[in-house]
Amino acid sequence: MSRTTPAPTDRGKRRAERRARADYTGGVYGSMLAASVVVGAGSLGSLPRAEMVVLLLLTGVVFWIAHVHAQLFGARLAQQAPDRRLVMHVCRDEWPIVKAAVPPAAAVAVSPLLGLDVRGALWLALCVAVAGQVGWSVAAARRAGASPRLMAVTASVNLLLGLLIIAVKIVLKH
Repeated sequence: MSRTTPAPTDRGKRRAERRARADYTGGVYGSMLAASVVVGAGSLGSLPRAEMVVLLLLTGVVFWIAHVHAQLFGARLAQQAPDRRLVMHVCRDEWPIVKAAVPPAAAVAVSPLLGLDVRGALWLALCVAVAGQVGWSVAAARRAGASPRLMAVTASVNLLLGLLIIAVKIVLKH
């Protein structure tokens, strides 16, 4: 007895096409942004965890809005007037910036369950953000059909950039 896969729906086809065209640049950028927020906020002293979670998420949202605005009213406006479909497309394309802020924010939120103080929570969030940065870059390279060697190079470059952000945190002594 042979099994046949049901034909994908139009909606399923659109989702598959979107995934195939996915651009993870926003995820890499958003992860670097989250790591920078952790470093910058840590230099202000001990923020309560809830404030740090909100700061990470709101920063992601604000930068998402800024990128959507830049896409819609920068290069795209010269080509065509934005309509609802284009606005939704750009919003979706830039959403990884926000998605990248969620894991570091979640790390801060769950840090008390791990017995971490605020300083430990910030270090955990920073490590999660750097891991996200590396992960998003490898996903982008893989999606683009990069060779394993090129995926290793992009992972290494992004890890190096993450380690530079960590070095800034160490230099700021917090």
